[in-house]
Order: sequence, then C-alpha cells, then structure tokens
Amino acid sequence: MIHVVAIITAKPGKRAEILEHFKANVPAVHAEAGCIEYGPAVDAAGVGPFQTPFGADTFLVIEKWESLEHLAAHAAAPHMKAYAAKTKDLIANRVIHVLSPA
Repeated sequence: MIHVVAIITAKPGKRAEILEHFKANVPAVHAEAGCIEYGPAVDAAGVGPFQTPFGADTFLVIEKWESLEHLAAHAAAPHMKAYAAKTKDLIANRVIHVLSPA
C-alpha cells in the first residue's frame, strides 16, 4: 500500500474555490482502480495549543493507493489533468509526500 499526503496552499482567499473543484473530482478518483482513500482535510477547530495549524489557505489531501502503479495511473488520469488546469492559477504551493507503511 502507498500513502500520499499532499499539502496544498491556495493563493490568499482561494482555498474554497480549489476545494469546490477538488470535491467535484472526488467521485472520478474514487472510481479509479486501486483507490483506497482520497479526500481533503483542513485544520480542526478548537483543538488547543498542542496543534500546529496549517492555516486558512491550506488543505491536505489524504490518499491511500493499492500500489505505486495505481498512484501513477491516477496522476496521469484525464480528470486529474483537467483538475490541474482548473486550479493551477489558484495554487500558491503544493508539496506531495509519497510514503510506505513503516
């Protein structure tokens, strides 16, 4: 299994717009072969001082894939290319971590 944590930072005030495009794309990703988990996450409210928040312009994408081959197919999927084209001018920064279980 492969885990992916993508940290997406929107240009100021654009996170909601990116998330709208993201959520519209989720059903197509869930239908992909090898997709175990794929969804967005934002800072939880009211956690307290031990939390290190990402901030109002950032969200994470939490993913699990059956294999690296499935992840590669996901990255090359037409709906992902369309999503990237819709959101490229809204994103300030993107960091992707691809991880294996320890």
